[in-house]
Amino acid sequence: MELNKKSISELKELYSNGSVKPSEVVRACLDAISNKDTEIGAFLEVMPEDVLRRARELEKESPEEMPLYGIPIAVKDNICTIGSRTTCASKILEGYVPPYNATVVERLLDAGAIIIGKTNMDEFAMGSSTENSAYQITKNPWNMEFAPGGSSGGSAAAVAASMVPVALGSDTGGSIRQPASLCGVVGLKGTYGRVSRYGLVAFASSLDQIGPITRTVDDSAIVMNVISGRDPFDATTIPDEPGDFRAGLGRGVEQLKIAVPVDLERWDIDAELKDILKDTIEKLEEAGAKIEPVNFPDMDASIACYYVIANAEASSNLARYDGVKYAFRAEAETLDEMYERTRGEGFGDEVKRRILLGTYVLSAGYYDAYYNKAQQVRAMICSRFEAIFSANDLVMLPTVPGPSFRLGERIDNPIEMYLSDIFTTPANIAGIPAISVPAGLTRKGLPLGIQLMAGYTQEEKLLQGAAMLEKIYKFNKG
Repeated sequence: MELNKKSISELKELYSNGSVKPSEVVRACLDAISNKDTEIGAFLEVMPEDVLRRARELEKESPEEMPLYGIPIAVKDNICTIGSRTTCASKILEGYVPPYNATVVERLLDAGAIIIGKTNMDEFAMGSSTENSAYQITKNPWNMEFAPGGSSGGSAAAVAASMVPVALGSDTGGSIRQPASLCGVVGLKGTYGRVSRYGLVAFASSLDQIGPITRTVDDSAIVMNVISGRDPFDATTIPDEPGDFRAGLGRGVEQLKIAVPVDLERWDIDAELKDILKDTIEKLEEAGAKIEPVNFPDMDASIACYYVIANAEASSNLARYDGVKYAFRAEAETLDEMYERTRGEGFGDEVKRRILLGTYVLSAGYYDAYYNKAQQVRAMICSRFEAIFSANDLVMLPTVPGPSFRLGERIDNPIEMYLSDIFTTPANIAGIPAISVPAGLTRKGLPLGIQLMAGYTQEEKLLQGAAMLEKIYKFNKG
């Protein structure tokens, strides 16, 4: 019995009937990490003694009272955890141990989960390949020569390699869904404000969102049930009770209206992915769904808008890392030199590139031309989505234009790397929920994902559609 490959529901059943104990499941996951992660590089830190101690303590409790009883979960390294480092994969936060847990971590622990370790990422969540980490490169478990995507590449790789059943990631412009697609797992980003950002180290505060990466849609719904809800520490959280995200999983898609962009042919999409999309549309129609061609918000405008707003907010948020308050400080003779050297040595090239771009669009003379214009485009995109969802239940499109790319292939071409996010950024700009579901493998054995989006706070409907896609694809997770 390979316990590290079991879903949450399967593990809960085993716990309920007394077949296994949390310590056995934890050992299976730790063994998988020990056997696989030397090559994959998904984890920055694993705490075997702490997690085994936590597992043995849970064995004194009843599994029926905790929705995530004994479930090992990995956490992206930009989510604060007491007692373990939270570095954002950056030298500037090397060795930083937060004095508090993020709200999502507290909710996971209260639900009986076991935090098994911290996963690698692109530095400060800025990247699409997890090659921008200051500490190591993460590889795609399906082919070690290829990237796992980013910025939550460590979390996606850990789940895809069956080292853990669940990992948390963060999604600012696709950083949960893009690596989920490239690694053949499920990645869910909720409505902006559905999940508290308290304890998530900020990249772009109006776009950031925490969400689960899992092997099944049902597991994503279970985790969202735990981590969602209002938080007094985060004023942007939605005040309404979220309900049960599993409620619609078995309903099918009969009478659901699913919008498909009319201009997908203009984009350079992998041929095998196009075939999957066409086949999916046919199967959804056979299942009773109504497919509606729509004019989607312009992708070029969307991604340009995203990279102006995200970099502007990053410039502001990362100003705090100056060598004075905490973390890395470079040696220097003057204060100005200390600032300059600390930020020059502490940040990697991609982070510095985005800070410079963000500072530029916020500077006098360019603020109106770039930042204000981007906000106007954002309002236009939100309005367009409102119109689409007034007549449709879901939008379907690729998660990314194609399968993974070779490590090193795009690292010196930022524009090509940024275009990996062309289909994911609109959901962040509009603040709507979106999910990537693994759809199949290319002839070269690399995963491809299909994305669904839903209207504001419509996660239940989103997961309903995702469950049908999962049923259609019957994806073999390896």
